[in-house]
Amino acid sequence: MFLLLLIIIPFFGAVLCWQSERVNVQLPRLVALITMGITLIFTFHIWVNSFFLVSRKTSFSKSWIFEFLVPWIPRFGIDFHLGIDGLSILMVFLTSFLGIISVLCSWNEIKERQGLFYFHLIWLLGSVLGIFLAVDLFLFFFFWEIMSVPMYFLVTLWGYRGKYSHDRVKVANKFFLYSQFSGLIMLIGIISLVFSHYYVSNIWTFDYHLLLNTPMNAELEFFLMLCFFLAFLVKMPIVPFHNWLPDLHAYSPTAGSVDLSGILLKTAAYGLLRFSISLFPRASFSFSTFAIYLGIFTIFYSAWMAFSQNDIKRLVAYGSISNMGFILISIYAHNRIAHEGAVVQMLAHGVSTAALFVLIGQLYERVHTRDMNKMGGLWLKMKWIPAFSLFFSIANIGMPGTGNFVGEFLILMGLFNFSPFFSSISIFIFIFSSIYSLKMIQRTYYGISTNTLKINNMTYREFFIIFCLMSVLILLGLFPQIVLDTVYLSLYNF
Repeated sequence: MFLLLLIIIPFFGAVLCWQSERVNVQLPRLVALITMGITLIFTFHIWVNSFFLVSRKTSFSKSWIFEFLVPWIPRFGIDFHLGIDGLSILMVFLTSFLGIISVLCSWNEIKERQGLFYFHLIWLLGSVLGIFLAVDLFLFFFFWEIMSVPMYFLVTLWGYRGKYSHDRVKVANKFFLYSQFSGLIMLIGIISLVFSHYYVSNIWTFDYHLLLNTPMNAELEFFLMLCFFLAFLVKMPIVPFHNWLPDLHAYSPTAGSVDLSGILLKTAAYGLLRFSISLFPRASFSFSTFAIYLGIFTIFYSAWMAFSQNDIKRLVAYGSISNMGFILISIYAHNRIAHEGAVVQMLAHGVSTAALFVLIGQLYERVHTRDMNKMGGLWLKMKWIPAFSLFFSIANIGMPGTGNFVGEFLILMGLFNFSPFFSSISIFIFIFSSIYSLKMIQRTYYGISTNTLKINNMTYREFFIIFCLMSVLILLGLFPQIVLDTVYLSLYNF
């Protein structure tokens, strides 16, 4: 029943946000905060009370920790089937936590149509929760398609309103087209897999566990794997399907960027781990070398593009793509240590990149520009924002004591077991990441100040947001065993 509540609460809360504006124009933000707070409490309750089931001391079981199953369309074997295991718990926790952060960072930024804004924001988070909990592939696809709609409206209605603000509609349309392309390829793969299972078993089903053992020849398995791989590749995104992400970040409100980098991109990495690798193990293993080369190319290309940016938000966006390339490498290392590192890195990257986008939003509210050529010398004019920006920039390149360091270390260890050659190349990633990250700090906060505006200090709300993000990142770096124990059994078959 808890799993159903994790789905119902956000969608019900979203509708309540929309209607509560009729009572008070500022009430929707409070309703949104309470909604995501309750969701986080439920998630934490499930995590704590089921931890003994997913610890290393527990004997392995293929079953989910908790399940909810109701027949939906029995004629075609479609069920409303939700399940949660260690991997799902961590992703749901990340979604709920960053959901609260996205509400708080929108507290004063969104001043018009607040009810409709929080409706789309919470609806987006609810659909992402559905993706992480769906066991039935039809249900997974259902939430996957829903996810794109609220993001589209967040950009078109509340996106960037600067000099070229009219372009936000074009950017949103590009994102939606990419999303539809991704969904179409996934739908082809899902339907083909279901038909393949029907031909050998005479049973219609979209159930994940039943489809796991579907007999198929090598050619069919490779085709189906490629469908899932391409669908998730677009959403991660990996070069050459990355073009939509920097533009979307540039025109998104702060909350949109937080959810986009911290959560939406992780749905694709989750899909690769949960479905592509496990449903098509032989084809995935044979495809590993190409996928790793693609990930390496993505890392270096995105790092170079990040270095050449003047818009600070686009710089962080390209850095996010580079990190997702690193996660792609770890997934296709086909190694338990690398997969554990991928999960830690997904959490750490979600928190650290979200923090950078929050800080950029706070910076924009004060200097009214994102062009680093018009910044400089801001360190002496601000009390906390420069120091926090430096912390999260260094954390993004793997500072010891943060979750990023643990994730990168585990990935390199696992990758070395798979291929010392690929592991050696990947070490150079940190050099390139350091270049664009430190360039951002130098151009923004050091040098001669050209800004004559009076800059206010951080408010208590802004400080609280960054403090929470920093605390989670440090806790993840100092106590990673909690995460590793939680996800251990979920990665047993990968």
